[in-house]
Amino acid sequence: MRHGFSRTVLLVLLAGAILVSGCARIPYRYGDKIEMEKTLKLRDGEPQVERGRPNAFLDGIGHYVISLPSKLILWNWKVDNHRITKDTEDAVTRYLAENDLKNVKVRVNQCSPSGEFRRLFKNKAVGGGWRYTLGILSVASYTIMPGRFWGGDNYNPYTNTVNLYSDHPAIALHEGGHAKDFAGKKLKGTYAAIRLLPIVPLFQEGKATGDAIGYYIDKDYRTEQKNAYKILYPAFGTYVAGEGTRWFGPPWLQYASSLIGAIPGHIVGRIKAAGVEDKPTQQAALQYSGETQ
Repeated sequence: MRHGFSRTVLLVLLAGAILVSGCARIPYRYGDKIEMEKTLKLRDGEPQVERGRPNAFLDGIGHYVISLPSKLILWNWKVDNHRITKDTEDAVTRYLAENDLKNVKVRVNQCSPSGEFRRLFKNKAVGGGWRYTLGILSVASYTIMPGRFWGGDNYNPYTNTVNLYSDHPAIALHEGGHAKDFAGKKLKGTYAAIRLLPIVPLFQEGKATGDAIGYYIDKDYRTEQKNAYKILYPAFGTYVAGEGTRWFGPPWLQYASSLIGAIPGHIVGRIKAAGVEDKPTQQAALQYSGETQ
C-alpha cells in the first residue's frame, strides 16, 4: 500500500515536470493592446517600477535566514535575497514594455500597504465582490506578512502588481507572465478565485513559465533561457507537489513535499538547459548588447 502510494506520488511529480517541459510558448506571441478599458491606470507621473528603501537588518534577516529553505529547494542563492540589481529590473521593465503592459505596477523589494489598498479599491477591472473579499484578504496578508521580510515573489491580480524580492530575471519575467495572462481575461476576479481549486494553479503557473521561456527563445537569449530552465522548472515542481498539501498538513510536510517536488524539476530543467547551445546568433548578441547599454 505504502509503496503504491509512493509510486503514485512519483508519477504525478514526473508528469508535472514533463508537462512544464513542453510548455514554452512557440511561436511567441507578444501582447498588443491586451490591457482592457477598465484596466487600472497608473497615475500621471507615477513610475511603473518603485523600489523599497534598503534596510540592512530586514534585508539581511530575509536573505540569510528566512529564505534559506527556498534557496535550498530551488538551489539558487539569489532567491529572496532582497537585493535586486538593475539588470533584473531592466529585464522585467523591457518584458512589460514589449508585451504592451503599461499599467502593471512593479514593486521591487518594497512594502507599501497604503499603495496596494489604494490600487485594490480603484481596480474596477476586478469585480467588487472579489475585490472586497479575496482582494482584501490578499492585501491584508501582504500587510501582516510582508514579503519585504518573508520573501515570495508574486503577482497580485487584485491590485495588478508584481512584487519582486529575488534577483533573478527569469523569476521576474515569470511574474510578469502572470500579469500578461490576467491582462487578457475579462473575468479577472473569477480567474484569480478559481486558483483555489485543485490543479488550476498548475495551469496558471505553466502559462507564466511557458511565456517567460518562450520570450527568451524568441529573443535568442541563450544564457537567460538556460537559467530560466534551471529555476522555473523546479519551482513548477514545487507547485505540483504542493497540490496535495497546500490545505492541510504541518509546515514540515509542506516543505518536504516542495523539496521532493523540486527534484524532477531540477532534473528536467538541467536536461533542457544542456540542450541549449551556448553561442547566440550575432544578430541576437548585438540586439541584447544594445538593449542593455
